[in-house]
Amino acid sequence: MAAVRSKTLSQQIVNQALLDSFKKLNPAVLIKNPVMFVVEIGTLITLILSFAPDAFGTTGVGSGYNLAVFFILLFTLLFANFAEAIAEGRGKAQADNLRKTKSDTIARLVQKDGSFKQVSSTQLRKGDIVRVDIGEIIPSDGEIIEGLASIDESAITGESAPVIKEAGGDFSSVTGGTRVVSDYIIVKVLTDPGESFLDRMIALVEGAKRQKTPNEIALTTLLAVLTLIFLIVIMTIVPFANYLGVNLDVATLIALLVCLIPTTIGGLLSAIGIAGMDRVTQFNVLAMSGKAVEAAGDIDTMILDKTGTITFGNRMAAEFLPVGGESAKTITLIALQASIKDETPEGRSVVELAHKNGATWAMNEYENADPVEFSAETRMSGLNLKDGTEIRKGAVDAIKKYVSAKGGSIPSDLEEKSNGIAREGGTPLAVAVNGKIYGVIYLKDTVKPGLKERFAELRAMGIKTVMCTGDNPLTAATIAKEAGVDEFIAEAKPEDKIAAIKREQQEGKLVAMTGDGTNDAPALAQADVGLAMNSGTMAAKEAANMIDLDSDPTKLLSVISIGKQLLITRGALTTFSIANDVAKYFAIIPAMFMIAFPQLQALNIMSLASPQSAILSALIFNAIIIPLLIPVAMRGVKYIPQSADKLLGRNILVYGVGGVIVPFVGIKIIDLILHGLQIV
Repeated sequence: MAAVRSKTLSQQIVNQALLDSFKKLNPAVLIKNPVMFVVEIGTLITLILSFAPDAFGTTGVGSGYNLAVFFILLFTLLFANFAEAIAEGRGKAQADNLRKTKSDTIARLVQKDGSFKQVSSTQLRKGDIVRVDIGEIIPSDGEIIEGLASIDESAITGESAPVIKEAGGDFSSVTGGTRVVSDYIIVKVLTDPGESFLDRMIALVEGAKRQKTPNEIALTTLLAVLTLIFLIVIMTIVPFANYLGVNLDVATLIALLVCLIPTTIGGLLSAIGIAGMDRVTQFNVLAMSGKAVEAAGDIDTMILDKTGTITFGNRMAAEFLPVGGESAKTITLIALQASIKDETPEGRSVVELAHKNGATWAMNEYENADPVEFSAETRMSGLNLKDGTEIRKGAVDAIKKYVSAKGGSIPSDLEEKSNGIAREGGTPLAVAVNGKIYGVIYLKDTVKPGLKERFAELRAMGIKTVMCTGDNPLTAATIAKEAGVDEFIAEAKPEDKIAAIKREQQEGKLVAMTGDGTNDAPALAQADVGLAMNSGTMAAKEAANMIDLDSDPTKLLSVISIGKQLLITRGALTTFSIANDVAKYFAIIPAMFMIAFPQLQALNIMSLASPQSAILSALIFNAIIIPLLIPVAMRGVKYIPQSADKLLGRNILVYGVGGVIVPFVGIKIIDLILHGLQIV
């Protein structure tokens, strides 16, 4: 999904957003935003006053002033609509790109007699069986029930490297719209038309279909209450002004109301939410709802698998350690012999390390040797040479049992060296020939670079990290220390992950987890934020509320940062909006009552030219600040990992104090322009 990740604001999106800004003036649309709906009512009233100045009583104010207020309010509405339309436009553009991927593919439906019937992919139903050969597009989401093939998923993930998928295991699920680039597969369809992964992606990236999150609903309710309060305040000002002999015209009262209610955040709130989900999508993560993104921002605990998430997952030979007084050269040669026909990543790494250490061999020397495959029962592998020599490598306790059965002795330093490897987070493999142990291979699972720093950032956010691993406690403790996680669960089974999540949730904490296997599905469903790998099973993807299209287990760290950024952006702009109102009070209130109360001139600290200039300046600033803040809403406020107290202090300093200072400067500049042009 490279186009999704790199999409920017094109001229086409801007043009469509301008058009949508006018379409959104529909009261049926704006009523969902109480703040802007009140502004629209005020706009309609001032439009009437522009043609009939005395429609609501004689005020002595001309049509020109009313018309100016009308246009300023109209632009306030359009700017707010434009912010939302821009955010929605990005999502719609991404959806259009995805629709190009979702073509009407022809599928070969497997009949009961084994024959094939060509049908449109839209005719496929859950449970149907289809065959997909090399070069063909997979017609629908499903699970491979026969075959093995390389799948090109670049249309979905943007990654050019094909991935291997095969029947059974954790890598059997396939996505509609991807292409088979080798061999063939038989796929069982798991979705009905309109329910595929691609269909869900299209629906989710279209901002217009986004559901409001609980926090956003709560903030919308708060803004509605504030709007109602200020509406009551304005209504009480009228009799008070009449009593003082101050004749307040309707346009001025509407201007005061619009400046007092939180129009800035009211106009940007929806755009912030849409842009937050859009940032997650651009990061190649599919969030099933805005609630999931918000929950990521509130996470207290993160549960992570060790293998493939914290470590690379492939254990590699790092060192050969001789025991029982044997030489390093001898153990190197025997380790090489035991691994020369071992095609596993560990086996190849042993051969490579032996080669680096100077060991040489002739391939024909072992050509007729019989390989001994690793089994869960023996936990050993190796070679049987034609002369009867048995070369073995495997788990230390398994090799000890093997040697003892042959009447051999156990070197006194074997236990010490194998435990030392375990304490360092490695895996020891003992190597023996017939009844004698010659040494230990140190296999190491390497922690991914940069994770320790990332975990330190999470700790600064107040997020606890817990590593789950099937390793023994000694190995788990070493890896946990090297990675920098706060806690670890050793010898963990699938049910242990669920228990850990429930334990944290019972303490009132929100928990995030990542996984890809069917055995991870229950824990992913239990977690507040479950991030499934796109390469994983369908069960895992259905249980999670986020899917990583790149199948990068460490992506969860970045998702949490995006969630934090969404919440902080909303909080920062809300603070800025409310702080703005303080400056606008100083502009409009003195202007309205200075005639009756000359003492209020002391509050006119901006020295605005006239009452009408003060009102129009505040109203114009109120309108233009919305489009100026659109880039902030779209990009998000930069998140710096730190404690809640420091975040609050920074928020108040930058967006609180800044929100007071900026309007003072802006309103004064607008006043000077209006007065200089002799508009008022």
